Amino acid sequence: MPAEYLKKAARRSTDDAGDTRAAVQAILDEIEAGGDEAARKYAAKFDRYDGNVVLTRDEIDAAIAQVPQKLKDDIRFAWDNVRRFAEAQKETIRDMEIEILPGLVAGQKAIPCRAAGCYAPGGRYSHIASALMTVTTAKVAGCGHITACSPPRPGIGIAPAIVYTADLCGADTILALGGVQGIAAMAFGLFGLPQADILVGPGNQFVAEAKRILFGRVGIDMFAGPTDSLILADETADPHVVAWDLVGQAEHGYNSPVWLATTHRPLAETVLELVPQFIATLPELNRENATAAWRDMAEVMVVADREGLAQVADSYAPEHLHVQAADLDWFLGRLQCYGSLFLGEETTVAFGDKSSGPNHVLPTSGAARYTGGLSVHKYMKLVTWQRSTRDAAKPVAEATARISRLEGMEGHARTADIRLEKYFPGERFDLTADGGAA
Repeated sequence: MPAEYLKKAARRSTDDAGDTRAAVQAILDEIEAGGDEAARKYAAKFDRYDGNVVLTRDEIDAAIAQVPQKLKDDIRFAWDNVRRFAEAQKETIRDMEIEILPGLVAGQKAIPCRAAGCYAPGGRYSHIASALMTVTTAKVAGCGHITACSPPRPGIGIAPAIVYTADLCGADTILALGGVQGIAAMAFGLFGLPQADILVGPGNQFVAEAKRILFGRVGIDMFAGPTDSLILADETADPHVVAWDLVGQAEHGYNSPVWLATTHRPLAETVLELVPQFIATLPELNRENATAAWRDMAEVMVVADREGLAQVADSYAPEHLHVQAADLDWFLGRLQCYGSLFLGEETTVAFGDKSSGPNHVLPTSGAARYTGGLSVHKYMKLVTWQRSTRDAAKPVAEATARISRLEGMEGHARTADIRLEKYFPGERFDLTADGGAA
């Protein structure tokens, strides 16, 4: 269904991986070869930090003492919501077994990763919520060791609120390292840490590229690009609320797309007037980010009906999808491609980002077409097992031998043959691919 664009993006968001790959690969190679000292060298170079990398208990307690009690209470509120949602998610995966044939039993077992590395950004903004989302879910999943890693500030170290959050949520170790050197330290097991089985958490293009390069050697949550958000609205939506929700997400950065699709042209026109006014009231850094994102990346479009809204959403596959329209249940049933869905004016992406419970580490750049976001499940391996009696193995071995020979895999076939010979001596079986007797 065609959409009429009242505002079209001047350019598309890119992850800049092509420009950064060589630089990131060189840093990873040097740190892997040089170990702890190489990581410290890059901390001094990029973060201008030469303090302790692995925080001691005393350093953690000193940082916690700097966090105001009201902020601690807010973080605990958010942590409790995230934890309870993660615990409910974990309950959806259970060990199970089934008797496929009489005597042939197979099963599923959920095993958490042994070590998780959780990255919390600390550059333009101190991402308390990223520590909440990544460390809490790893803890609920049952990971054996959890490292939290965040960029330190010159002469200060990690933001105290991030230290408090990581400690509260269950981090076993907290590293004062940022960027590629932080990712490398967790992946390679530097500073006496276990090598991470999985690396999670958002970051800039260098962090994202480091995770991309290391994927395969370690697991990662996803390939993350700039955050993006889409609002679907009809004539019932409040243009002031819609405009602020767009501005709130545009402040993430110059390359963070925000989109509005609506069935109501007057709403679109009002929002186009309001957004620049609202952006102008933000603090300087936020204003600069939001101005660039709105100017270059934002889109506003009008479609004929709610099915048109749904088609836009499925086409864009946004990280965040917010519906401010009538009949929310229809949208819940119809929409298919999104990282996280926000239904109604009474919720907003910022709630999900900070404290409502569902995880905020989500697929970007259209990846919601094929994957969801970070969850307890990402830290867990679903593995299978099987056990059989000799009688139950008989028909399985016959089928395996014939299928293997049809494929030309004689070695496979003979692992079945030998069991039939051993378990059923003197019995003849039809084990050739063409149906002749063996």
